[in-house]
Amino acid sequence: MKLAFIAPRFPEAGVVGGAETLIRNLADYLGGQGNEVHFLTTCARDHHTWKNEIPPGEKTDGHLTVHFFPVNEDRDVSVFLRLQEQVSSGKDVSRSDQERWMRESVNSRALEAWLEAEGASFDAIIAGPYLYGITYHALRVHPDRSWLLPCLHDEAFAYQSVIKDLFHQVKGVLFNSEPEQALAERLYDLPHQKGAIVGMGLEPIKADAEAFAARHGITQPYVLYAGRREPLKGTPLLLDYVNTFRLNTQRDIKLVLTGSGDIDIPRELEGHVIDVGFVSEQEKHEAMAGARVFIHPSVNESFGIVLLESWLAGTPALVHAKSEVLKFQCKQSGGGLWFRYYPEFEAMLLALLDRKDLHGQLASAGNAYVRTNFTWSSVAARFLAAVGT
Repeated sequence: MKLAFIAPRFPEAGVVGGAETLIRNLADYLGGQGNEVHFLTTCARDHHTWKNEIPPGEKTDGHLTVHFFPVNEDRDVSVFLRLQEQVSSGKDVSRSDQERWMRESVNSRALEAWLEAEGASFDAIIAGPYLYGITYHALRVHPDRSWLLPCLHDEAFAYQSVIKDLFHQVKGVLFNSEPEQALAERLYDLPHQKGAIVGMGLEPIKADAEAFAARHGITQPYVLYAGRREPLKGTPLLLDYVNTFRLNTQRDIKLVLTGSGDIDIPRELEGHVIDVGFVSEQEKHEAMAGARVFIHPSVNESFGIVLLESWLAGTPALVHAKSEVLKFQCKQSGGGLWFRYYPEFEAMLLALLDRKDLHGQLASAGNAYVRTNFTWSSVAARFLAAVGT
């Protein structure tokens, strides 16, 4: 097949984004299977400023032909931020303002023009995540051959009528999990047959469980969070809960953080939080392998990639029960527990720390679940079954 994948940024060194990484990895694998795959993206690296930093043009990366297009520099950022705030706060936003919100989002007229000229030659055009103007407008160029990979969350943005229309206008929707598809069907009255669950493939992980602690001088047991540090990901809650856990139980447990974003460490946790920032994939996997528990406190996820990685590294998980997707992954795999409030967090974490039988059982079940359901061959087969029809 000849395939075009579209994402706001191209994931490479220093660019962190779970949805963009998922799209890039799927595209690269399919390119390695004999398909002709093009990756369309912007010249931006920073998802806050969207400044054009990469020269426009194309290059070969792995099995991909990557096309870089400039972000529209005449977008009215002040209008976008004003409308974004109205949407995110749950206010009633008119249809015309919703459309303006999409227009002033990150967009690229150059990318759209390229699709106008070249898009008819592709068997399928796949774009995501759903929230960006570039996704919204690119998929409307050739809707008869376009597929949305939304990475959908239950959030205020998802309730806008322009987003509902996008789900209905494309040929089909590629989901990462059953709860994500169920959410789209509930929000948009989307026919079940219009969606397909694809997910993301992962390679087996080989990591020394002692290496990370030795490198950073950690002698106590530690729990780990990996990803962006921000309120929507639950990191302030995690710091609060770990601090309370240490005070209540008198356990000298450390919290390791990897990833990007600023974080305000409470005074009581100084010396007990090891923030290593952005690390290589290998070091992240070593941190996972050495952790007693991988904790994912986010309530808004469409697919827990780092959760699957922690299971491949041999570590059980503790997730927030309000995340339907993460809870679903833990229930379906048997690889983790979940909490809703602090008392449950304390009880579950104590069980994972003290019960070797439970720890081993969950770690083994999670590992088997990923190795069975998220090999690249199985993901590619699901993708081609959906898009190839």
